[in-house]
Amino acid sequence: MDIKIFETSEQLDNYAAELYVNLIASKPNAVLGLATGSTPIGIYDKLIESYQNKKVSFRDVTTYNLDEYIGLTPDNDQSYAYFMNKQLFSHIDIPKEQTHLPNGNAADVEAECRRYDALIAHNPADIQLLGLGNNGHIGFNEPDDKLTFGTHIVELQEETRQANARFFSSLDDVPTRAVTMGVGSIMKAKTILLVVRGSAKSAIVKEALTGPITTKVPASLLQTHQQVIVLLDREAGRMLG
Repeated sequence: MDIKIFETSEQLDNYAAELYVNLIASKPNAVLGLATGSTPIGIYDKLIESYQNKKVSFRDVTTYNLDEYIGLTPDNDQSYAYFMNKQLFSHIDIPKEQTHLPNGNAADVEAECRRYDALIAHNPADIQLLGLGNNGHIGFNEPDDKLTFGTHIVELQEETRQANARFFSSLDDVPTRAVTMGVGSIMKAKTILLVVRGSAKSAIVKEALTGPITTKVPASLLQTHQQVIVLLDREAGRMLG
């Protein structure tokens, strides 16, 4: 596990974006695993800037996102499909058919999970971007006695819904369920890029990276992956020795 701590968010964003740009330079048809939430926005801004400066093209790239809320249509401004279009896809040259998210509005969500898993199995990510939840979740894999290997429906824990409520008008508007890649699907990526910011995450960072490997802290399972890069700002990494 390669852990890097940065003094500023901009330094972190530049480093992460450079990893993606260098990967695409060496493999133009790279498969990118992407994430949503506030954590990756600065990274996406740097990727857009690199594209605008003609340092990278995404025309042969394929992307897979981790998760999507159940019950929100892609045109809902709180859906992750909407987020990805707004924050990245609409600003670069990636063909829409090469971008993939689970369909949380599918008539048969169980079938959608199977469909998405088949796509991932056929095209595993060269690099998978992850954030870290306050309770140690990755994707929407919540702490539990056991974790599901593949893409599945998850009941969102109250702590997760409260953390995401800042994006909605009220907590009542936050969906209670989501579709998420399972930990097994995430671990298929050749490289995993875990990005964490802020002092509020410092304790869970230490627990996930140095504590026991347990399904009660899903991110701790990353300790078993052969190629994990961890990017932290100074506050998120302050409890690491």
